[in-house]
Amino acid sequence: MTTTTGKSSASAIEPFDHRAGDFLFFSPHTRFRARGPLRRIEAPTGPELPTAVAGALGAAHDAGAPNPIVVGALPFRPDRPSAIYCADTVCPVLEPDIDASPGAGGSVIGHTPDGPGYRAGVRRALAMIEGGVVDKVVLSRAVDVDCAADVPSVVARLAARDPHAYVFATELPAPDETPATLVGASPELLVARHGATVTSHPLAGSLPRSSDSREDRRRAEALLASSKDTTEHAFVVDAIAATLRPRCRALSVPATPQLTRTAAMWHLGTPIVGELDDTSIGSLELALALHPTPAVCGSPRNAALAAIDSIEPYDRGFYTGLVGWSDGSGDGEWAVTIRCAVLGESTARLYAGAGIVAASDPDAELAETTAKLATIRTALGITDPT
Repeated sequence: MTTTTGKSSASAIEPFDHRAGDFLFFSPHTRFRARGPLRRIEAPTGPELPTAVAGALGAAHDAGAPNPIVVGALPFRPDRPSAIYCADTVCPVLEPDIDASPGAGGSVIGHTPDGPGYRAGVRRALAMIEGGVVDKVVLSRAVDVDCAADVPSVVARLAARDPHAYVFATELPAPDETPATLVGASPELLVARHGATVTSHPLAGSLPRSSDSREDRRRAEALLASSKDTTEHAFVVDAIAATLRPRCRALSVPATPQLTRTAAMWHLGTPIVGELDDTSIGSLELALALHPTPAVCGSPRNAALAAIDSIEPYDRGFYTGLVGWSDGSGDGEWAVTIRCAVLGESTARLYAGAGIVAASDPDAELAETTAKLATIRTALGITDPT
């Protein structure tokens, strides 16, 4: 599958729209829609998934689909069911031309945890770090809002506000038959594979943007100089490099991070590029090997997962999982599922998190999650404090 500005497809570029069951994905390299209903691939999220995906793609090809691909989302925890689907074809779409002004809005109806609860969780994580149990823990929170969101409009607003983000909308399994759509604009690429080239752009270490240009620049420079944030970032880069290096004949990992910006946040980012030894390793296999990174979980991984289980009062589901696509050749893109929400018929659940390291401050970490919520909150038109 090639890029949308030259994507292989059974049809010409079509106007942007979204219907229930569709999969939408915008990236710096591609912009496409897979029209629903799509065939869900029933397989565990772990090592068995690539085999099931290969079987589904092969069956689709045998049934006459010339270029089938898999699309969808993986959950944060590998022991949870995935939302991966097989599409016989995809269609490149034009940029959204619908109204991208703020949404109709709504009101906050709940926090999980609330502010005091989140700060208490950070203090528990700091005690674990001080005790040598874990080096870093990523703690998240969810905000429930009462709103009737229109998926195409939300996607259009997200794409207009952050045109370089990985913007997505995908249907989630509905065990209670209540429709739900995962939608967001992730700034973070976990992994992409195009031929033998593999890329990753991990983000960790953040500060909110400012509307004042001088203050905004001061914050960017402070982030680059922050030992707390560069330490947090190093955990992620080291883990990704350690996973990719044995699979690559060459791997470029810059020694210092760079600034990456969204409309709401400054981030520390490191662009990693490698050449695979074995091109039979597809993008999905690479994504499963890398996930979850210290950017969304912590370090060491198992200790951080245990800390999250003991501190967070809810199941993240697909938040801090992965969303993307992979084709029959193994090419694909998988972004980290952040700056997102799960939209229901009349409610939505928004998510944000922050990395906790030894130098973290509970008030500052809570403020960081509030700033990160601005991306999806603005797209939904929510003005209540989050």
